[in-house]
Amino acid sequence: MSEDNDKLHRRERLVWLGVTAALVITLLVVIVPAAAFGQSSSSEQDRLLDMFEQVFRFVQNNYVDEVEAQKLIEGALEGMFDSLDDPHSAYLSMEEMRDLSDTTQGEFGGVGMYISKQSVPEDSREPAYVEVISPIESTPADRAGLRSGDLIIAIEGETTEDLSIDEVVAQLRGSPGSKVEITIRRGESRSFDVSLTRENIEVPTVRHAMIPENIGYIRIIQFTPYTDDRVTESVKEFENEGYESLIIDLRRNPGGLLPAVVDTADLFFSDGLVVGTRGRSPGENQRFTADNGVDVPREMPVVVLIDEGSASASEILAGALKDRDRAYLIGETTYGKGSVQQVRRITTGGFRLTMSRYYTPSGDYIEKKGIEPDLVVKDPELSDEDLDSLARLQEQGLVEEFVSEYPSPTASQISSFIERLREQDITLSERRIRKLVRDEVHQVNDVTQVYDLEFDIVLQRAVDMLREGEIPVQ
Repeated sequence: MSEDNDKLHRRERLVWLGVTAALVITLLVVIVPAAAFGQSSSSEQDRLLDMFEQVFRFVQNNYVDEVEAQKLIEGALEGMFDSLDDPHSAYLSMEEMRDLSDTTQGEFGGVGMYISKQSVPEDSREPAYVEVISPIESTPADRAGLRSGDLIIAIEGETTEDLSIDEVVAQLRGSPGSKVEITIRRGESRSFDVSLTRENIEVPTVRHAMIPENIGYIRIIQFTPYTDDRVTESVKEFENEGYESLIIDLRRNPGGLLPAVVDTADLFFSDGLVVGTRGRSPGENQRFTADNGVDVPREMPVVVLIDEGSASASEILAGALKDRDRAYLIGETTYGKGSVQQVRRITTGGFRLTMSRYYTPSGDYIEKKGIEPDLVVKDPELSDEDLDSLARLQEQGLVEEFVSEYPSPTASQISSFIERLREQDITLSERRIRKLVRDEVHQVNDVTQVYDLEFDIVLQRAVDMLREGEIPVQ
């Protein structure tokens, strides 16, 4: 089979590997007739199904108010998926299925973050809230300073403890220009409210640029059917400009499509395992291998940037490059999302079901474990005082007011602004305040920055190591 046919075959098996998300892309949506699910010959299962039918008919015929059969069935389906205790598996109503289809068009009204229902131990008394996997850059959630690991404990004053992930998605979406207030818990006890104004959220995929001294930089924002093509185009452009090393930035990448990440890995390997999947169904036990030929030369030094917002498909690429000694990883341990979901359509809507778990070339399963970097580099943690200061800046709109007055502020004007903030007991470091101002200036002037060598200390470390020849050719 030719390389093109191999890619086509993989894309026909579109499996969503990303986290259950506020901005979720699901492209495996198929019509499944009832017979396709099979009939069990087990007498015990037959007895239980008979019992269900008896209860269903009794409730339908005897409940004090008339109730539609579809409502009862949908409630039973929701309960069945809830019983799996898997935040990534759920029954989806027709409306929720339409929302998924809307998302695949690449634009919708929302706040711009990937989320997942928090997993808690069965014997824990702690409630299960909604966890932020990562905000999408240049969106309301990103500009508000939300980050991986934050818990959304309430929306418009209503606790998220008893809400499904799809119910939370529905509340966060809405018409561009409308507002939604969420309550965030960060750390053990720090909670604060954030007001977000919804926007048209465009689902991005790849950005690239050359960093001085012949370093190619590719930021993969998520894995879509077009990701490997965009990465290939970037590499070809770097070749024409004489690049000598490469940085792949997977930070805050929540995942995407399995075929897309396998095809992207093909650029670095000429053969061998990229990722494998194992499930209870024999059809889910698969090995995904690289094709012949590489686009990035073996002798090219490659650095991969990862953080706790790197999940699923991005962990597949990072794990493959690390396990096969093809790249040096810098940053933080990744999220640890190692399960594979498929979405199926049925007459009443559809469902999302975990079908398998994936493993890296070394045989590691990363669910709730993640991929560890070769070198740990991360921003210093904010203190409670810093978090208070950040919340005050956001609530009072102090940075927005300053940039509104000075759309292109000088260094001295920013210094004066910082002095005024100090008088108001704002404890954030000068570096963080300057970054907030810079980001707001870019937002006002509609500037998209591909990379940030001024404030991004992880990228700075990677660039310094490449320039000094400290990255070993793997």
